[in-house]
Amino acid sequence: MKLSDELPVDHRLATVYRYGAAFCGLVLLTFGCLGFADELSPFNTNGRHVAGMSTNGVLSLISVVVGLVLIGGAVVGGNFASTLNMTVGTLFLLSGFAHIFILDRPANVLDFGMTNVMFSFVMGLVILTFGMYGRVSSKLPHDNPYWRRRHAREAAQEALAVRRAQVGPEVSAARGARALSSASVPPAGRPGK
Repeated sequence: MKLSDELPVDHRLATVYRYGAAFCGLVLLTFGCLGFADELSPFNTNGRHVAGMSTNGVLSLISVVVGLVLIGGAVVGGNFASTLNMTVGTLFLLSGFAHIFILDRPANVLDFGMTNVMFSFVMGLVILTFGMYGRVSSKLPHDNPYWRRRHAREAAQEALAVRRAQVGPEVSAARGARALSSASVPPAGRPGK
């Protein structure tokens, strides 16, 4: 089974994925552009700060690229935006964990500080939440497209019950109308009175 088999194609949750990707992409794009406006050198690790976080030219470039990717995902929307949000959110969380261990070491080429680590965790959780919204839960409502996809047999039974409930009164009314029309027409071969 592929992941794409679990994803419904068109649903109202796509709006959440789209707006989430656009919002987080704009935040990252703004941070990256502020770094470029400050004319930071690519691998400078002397502690220059932009928006309260230490940064350098490479981190600004990465922020702009990831921001543009998220905005592109918002333009595409749907399942693509959801999957992209979950992937980028996970990468942000992993980046936060990785940079905790290299904060004051020469391997910290992106000039991460503790505020950057906290931002990475918070932004990762926000992006991940936007991507998983309505997809991951033990109690999804039965009208949720992901629940219907995972429980196809039960969803089909529920849809059939709803259809029967809607068609039931219409069928009864049609049968009643047919019975009335046949009672008012005299049988063939006998003249009416």
